Amino acid sequence: MNRLATSTSPYLLQHANNPVNWYPWGPEALHKAKEENKLILVSIGYSACHWCHVMEHESFEDEAVAAVMNEYFVCIKVDREERPDVDQIYMSAIQLMSGRGGWPLNCICLPDQRPIYGGTYFRKNDWTSLLFNLADFYKTKPEEAEDYAVRLTDGIKQYESVAFVHEKPEYSKADFEPILKTWKRYFDEEEGGFGGAPKFPMPNNSLFLMRYAHLTQDDDVADFVKLTLHKMAFGGIYDHIGGGFARYAVDGVWHVPHFEKMLYDNGQLLSLYAEAYIWNLDPLYKTIAAEIISFVKRELTSPENGFYSALDADSEGKEGKFYIFTKAELEEILGDEAQLFCIYYYVTDAGNWEEEHSNVFFRREGDEEMAAILGLPVDELLSRINTSRQKVFDARSKRIRPGLDNKILASWNGLMLKGLCDAYRAFDDPAYLELALKNADFLNSNMLSGDKLLRIFKEPVLLPNGDHEPIATFLDDYANIVDAFIALYEVTFDEDWLIRAKGIADYAILHYYDKHTGMFYYTADDDQHLIARKSEIMDGVIPASNSVMARNLKKLGLFFDQEEYHEIAAQMLRNIAPHLAKYSTAYSNWTALLLDEIFGTYEVAITGDNYESLRKEVEQNYIPNKIILGGKKGTLPLLTDKFESNTRIYICKDKTCSLPVDNTADALKQINN
Repeated sequence: MNRLATSTSPYLLQHANNPVNWYPWGPEALHKAKEENKLILVSIGYSACHWCHVMEHESFEDEAVAAVMNEYFVCIKVDREERPDVDQIYMSAIQLMSGRGGWPLNCICLPDQRPIYGGTYFRKNDWTSLLFNLADFYKTKPEEAEDYAVRLTDGIKQYESVAFVHEKPEYSKADFEPILKTWKRYFDEEEGGFGGAPKFPMPNNSLFLMRYAHLTQDDDVADFVKLTLHKMAFGGIYDHIGGGFARYAVDGVWHVPHFEKMLYDNGQLLSLYAEAYIWNLDPLYKTIAAEIISFVKRELTSPENGFYSALDADSEGKEGKFYIFTKAELEEILGDEAQLFCIYYYVTDAGNWEEEHSNVFFRREGDEEMAAILGLPVDELLSRINTSRQKVFDARSKRIRPGLDNKILASWNGLMLKGLCDAYRAFDDPAYLELALKNADFLNSNMLSGDKLLRIFKEPVLLPNGDHEPIATFLDDYANIVDAFIALYEVTFDEDWLIRAKGIADYAILHYYDKHTGMFYYTADDDQHLIARKSEIMDGVIPASNSVMARNLKKLGLFFDQEEYHEIAAQMLRNIAPHLAKYSTAYSNWTALLLDEIFGTYEVAITGDNYESLRKEVEQNYIPNKIILGGKKGTLPLLTDKFESNTRIYICKDKTCSLPVDNTADALKQINN
């Protein structure tokens, strides 16, 4: 075993028996590199990554390859989910060098951590040749290596940075015209989603477009969002047997998934489908939301009510083996019902993807359309399909399961907690709120020390010198937990959650915010220093921590009537606004903040004995640009002098409140007029 054997990271433990003399990222490895003047080989991945497994089997388990790595390099293995700050640095380097990125990420660095070369997956022979060439390059041309490291490190420091904007622009609806013009170039009008293969769900993009379509009454954008939601739910990227979404589709039609299932995707997609249901009462959205929750509760929930990170793409060393079926297997499981099931999910004898005879389940027709094709009543079709699904689920459950990444990350738990709150808001199912509260209590008890967060829930690792391994925490942890606690307040009116959110946000401002740039750093001021201190600005599959924090501060500014929060959020938007039209899909959450800025935010206060029933009524109406607060008591400034036994709804906006009303219909009139 190498030095990864004492790690708690499932990804690092996967490499603990490699003949490579792996080190975890930390002082021991970094000191060794400087002391021996050796190049550092940083290899970054995560436990559910299929191509990470492939490179491990081909290269890192090979004695000859390992001998080369051990001879010429100090080899460091990094779990990108535990150390996204390290990943951010070297991913920036790879993207600057090649224009693309991904995992596994392999970067060769000077002994002081500055990169000189890198890439993603390498075949074994290419990898060995590359290592020999780089070792020789560093030995024979150290000045060239130094020169390249200087230029590349300067590029990393500038990458994903923005200038401080002093001017205070007047935003208007016209600002959306160039943004949407750029965005629509990426619309797939046939299959939904953005671009071609591979196709990622990008839930925040759809969430913004849904809100934009509603507030601007843009029917074309609304139709596109509905198409995307429908196609994703019908595609093979969705697990039609057990619920939950895979990370992405390898094709452009949502058919064949990359089978890993991530908590962060499913938390965000739960929010998306729940909010979409309030916007457009499609029962498909409700079904998808319910099945995501069932999947997460069944397969990604710890005994302590934390949420695990991911399920692997592979089982028994084979991608997707747990999920795929031959027609013969289904006939054995379902008997006479197999024919109907196979028609419904497009199962064929030959198979419908790359592996012969194997099938990924997907749909093309809605239930009414399929029932008409088959000449069956809809109720009978659904009854028979659901019975067959359960039988397939039971049979699948007996297979060897994909590996579980049992890390519990604060950031991703925040996304799932927010999803549960959004689901409770949309569907009023007490079980959703119960699970949300259990998770929030877990986070509050186990991952918060005062207002400081812990990124990972795990036993502390003892280092060889007797110290405990420090656990860094990053801005996305703070941003997503604050967002989730705000959402939890809005469905419970329990001020403790909002006060918790405020304290955590204040801690982030103190340790992560830079007044000179008007943005938050990704790492804290007291964290271990890397070769650059970066900000996370562009929204990806997960919204950037800066955009989430900006939106949080805008909400907290309204809840607590605190101008400092408004000023920070406004400055952050000013810095980003010049970039929105250039690459719209990479700034979706920022554009949602612009949407709130232009259309304003309604503050809906509901107080009195019957507040809960009116809160539920209000929530059944799609008002994407609102905060909601109230209860029978409270200390928030907007609630001052608003408590009495009679239940009242107050609609406020721009520091002005309309006359209170006692029913939802009159409250909606004040919003819609």
